[in-house]
Amino acid sequence: MNRPILTVPVQKVEGDSSEPFQDLLAVEEPLEIRLGDKSISITMRTPGHDFGLAAGFLFSEGILRAAAQIREIRWSHIANGNPRQLGNSVTVELNSGVEVDLDRLKRHFYTISSCGVCGKASIEAVQMQMQMQGCPVLPRNSQLVESGVVHTLPDALRRAQPVFERTGGLHATALFSRDGALQLLREDVGRHNAVDKLIGAEMLAGHTPLGNPLIFVSSRASFELVQKALMAGIPILAAVGAPTLLGFVRDSRFNIYSGASRIQ
Repeated sequence: MNRPILTVPVQKVEGDSSEPFQDLLAVEEPLEIRLGDKSISITMRTPGHDFGLAAGFLFSEGILRAAAQIREIRWSHIANGNPRQLGNSVTVELNSGVEVDLDRLKRHFYTISSCGVCGKASIEAVQMQMQMQGCPVLPRNSQLVESGVVHTLPDALRRAQPVFERTGGLHATALFSRDGALQLLREDVGRHNAVDKLIGAEMLAGHTPLGNPLIFVSSRASFELVQKALMAGIPILAAVGAPTLLGFVRDSRFNIYSGASRIQ
């Protein structure tokens, strides 16, 4: 299986001197996601939790609604008589009677690690997809989260990032309870992949829609991350970077851009 970290030789330069050095790098390799015999997406990702990534992608894009629709998730070994590279292609097989209409989605499922939404064919396709997905309406009486809890999230996230600690090159998404307890964390070179890995793990465990108070991401809060959080039924999204809901969460401060009633 592919590894998330590689040791590579580099030249380490300090001032006027340089010397050989063994450094650790986060791996970025393509993953093909297949639905039965159809290739749905190719995304550049960090290997690890690939089955969750496939499930989370199909769920957050509105192609699948529940884990009960899935018969199995497996590595793809054969395509048109030719063996695939083991560990870089995942096939999701559906239960008998489950039908999905891929043509209605009107999009090209080619994504890259830095921007999942770039694969959508047009702005009109994005708007149509959002309408078809039937994003859940979040309850207005969801649990309050104290602002002091939000202040603790950056440190809690960093302490729980094993690959980032070694490479400094990955995004992370973490699921927290209302009192700031870390429940699940996923890392990936792509911010949207990290979200899909987390949502996919919870979906396969039968926990969606989540209803948990919040997820915290190490990146900016882009359109697609907001969309994925909404599809999973998560009422609060907090981000280290640029804002959409809670933004600039660092150094004991943050801005609330919407949903202020959920923060105490």
